[in-house]
Amino acid sequence: MRRITGWVCAALVAAFGSSAVAAEKSSLKKENLTFGTLSAPSEVAVRVQSANWLKEAGKYDANRAAFDAIWAEKDKSLMDRVAATFSLGDAQAAKVLAEARNSLSPAPTTLPAVLQDNSKPIFFRANLALSYAKALSNRKVYEEALETMKLFKADQVVDPASFLFHKAVAEHGLMLKKEANLTIAQLLDDVPTAPERYRMVAALMHFDMVSWTDRDVLDKLATIGRKMDNVQRRLGLERGGKKTQKQQKDVVARLDELIKELENQANSDCPSCPNGGNCPSGGQAKKDGPPSSNIQASSPQKDSNGGDGKGPGEVEQKKIKELTEVWGKLSPRERDASMRELTRSMDARYRDIVQDYFRRLSAQQQEVSK
Repeated sequence: MRRITGWVCAALVAAFGSSAVAAEKSSLKKENLTFGTLSAPSEVAVRVQSANWLKEAGKYDANRAAFDAIWAEKDKSLMDRVAATFSLGDAQAAKVLAEARNSLSPAPTTLPAVLQDNSKPIFFRANLALSYAKALSNRKVYEEALETMKLFKADQVVDPASFLFHKAVAEHGLMLKKEANLTIAQLLDDVPTAPERYRMVAALMHFDMVSWTDRDVLDKLATIGRKMDNVQRRLGLERGGKKTQKQQKDVVARLDELIKELENQANSDCPSCPNGGNCPSGGQAKKDGPPSSNIQASSPQKDSNGGDGKGPGEVEQKKIKELTEVWGKLSPRERDASMRELTRSMDARYRDIVQDYFRRLSAQQQEVSK
């Protein structure tokens, strides 16, 4: 089956080793997206806003030392420090985050009331929602992670890149191809400061989804495989109810259709069928002519010509994997030739990401060899 495999994580590990406070506060409260300008506010602005929230909650004086300790932890992300502040000042926030992060706790089936309480400040609800959704996404609880993020917008949180990335991960996990591609495009186009690891994995998710077609038997088997994986994920979350049962029935029905299609193709050219002989619904074969055992697969999709982003993503994933494995053994001339060959048919958006990825890979390998 075609999917993003473990080499992605290994490759990423190998590859990756301010405005005024008032303006930053204002940017967090905007209701409409301003395309091309999404960026994380400064640490100073977020710390001030977090302190003000804690004061409004009446918990600042009693927890000032703990608050200072949280914001002294520079190894933690801005979002994690905001979430820790919320846990410090709000018992409900601490509870929902602890449950979301606990892999042994049952996966939630409803959204926490605190996220939908309009009496709470938007700064609190939006950023708590992001931390909550990220924790669920890491546990593959994609349904509630996505529903949580639908309550807010990327420009309402302190980390727009993380918001869009985890939203795309949830959409990809739920096989929402159109939605995931739109979110990935927004991440790559509108958040210029997004971490390279987000951009690279987002591009790989895009390439993966390009291959989600039903052109031939192997494509259809891959689609069924993805549906089976999703059923297995839901069962692992102890969600064996009506929705999962419906998905299981859909898998069985798709398998039955595919088996009938293969049987009809093997027994006859089936010229009387309206779809050119595939007879997916099990139509009767015409016995006048000689039988044919050939399975006629549709022609593969052609490469895109650097702009439409519709090339065979599966092939691009494979090429990136193969090139990553041999990159350190290639001469500069061979690297340039390989890079031109790899990226010549890519959409410009993804070409830049892949080229930057290999530049970083080269820099790290040079550093290691010193």
